[in-house]
Amino acid sequence: MSKLLNYICIFIITGGLLFACHSPESLKVKRPPLKVSCVPFVGYTPLLIAREKGFFKAQGIDVELSYVDYSRFQQADFIAGKYDGIGLPLGNLIILSAKNPDVQAVMVVDESTGADVVVAQSDIKTILNLKRKKLGANLGGFSEVFVTEMLKISKLTSDDVSLVKVDALEVPQRLQNNAIQAGHTWEPHLSEALKLGAHILFTSKQTPGLILDLIAFRGEVIRDRPQDIGAFVRGWLQALSYWEANIPEGNAIASKGLNIPIKTISFEGIDLTDLTENQKYFQSDSPNYIYKTAKKYADFFIRTGNVTRLPNLETLFNSSFLTSPPSLKP
Repeated sequence: MSKLLNYICIFIITGGLLFACHSPESLKVKRPPLKVSCVPFVGYTPLLIAREKGFFKAQGIDVELSYVDYSRFQQADFIAGKYDGIGLPLGNLIILSAKNPDVQAVMVVDESTGADVVVAQSDIKTILNLKRKKLGANLGGFSEVFVTEMLKISKLTSDDVSLVKVDALEVPQRLQNNAIQAGHTWEPHLSEALKLGAHILFTSKQTPGLILDLIAFRGEVIRDRPQDIGAFVRGWLQALSYWEANIPEGNAIASKGLNIPIKTISFEGIDLTDLTENQKYFQSDSPNYIYKTAKKYADFFIRTGNVTRLPNLETLFNSSFLTSPPSLKP
């Protein structure tokens, strides 16, 4: 009888151990990190802060960050499947969607209100002085639209200048070598250009609502991992709040993470977009209604031949992760 009881006890204990090993908690499959790529621009600093301060992990996700200097390489890698998400300006999203239609922006991260600039050589005093001069911009993206808007102010068109394809980080050296006489750039490249003798000719303060930076994800990632996308948005917003309350520390994190001088990191010329401001971009009565701005870019790219068909703007944005204030707690 005692042997029977021993066998029963062993059976119960073994069964309990097996159940424990296969409990729902132990059966949880670790999800792969969300792979997100951005260019080194101050508006994407919340990514670095969220990683450094553990806000993404507190929301239950891992985020793998990649910073790419050249936007064309960044977008090519995204199309090739290297990243789940991408940080990019609205105009570039329009171009990207023509090649990769299954992509959706889930939040606006900032509006450029002076951070984007056209710098020029010292003898170019006004926009009119650009006539028959070489103007550098990242053609086929938001940069081309920005400099075109600048030319309009002085009743010029792109036919009045020689547009040269130049990335933002190349502008200082191209100006010094006289390969261009003016060019579109931003920090930290702006400070370098000014140090080499250039001056600011025009800023995005004069094109309100035009330059918006976004975070977009592949459609299949949004469909397969909606909870992770929600967690990403919450972690981002928590990092933004932390940065605004701890500016010196946030700036130091960005300087270290991007390997750029801390003096080039500033809120000046940029409106970082919190939850309430995000929601306003998706309200039809808002002066900066995102669909209206997106249509402006799309029409421009159709006109210039950068895209051959208008993207479906209704499916290009997914504001469902902004419909109610997300909890900032895990």
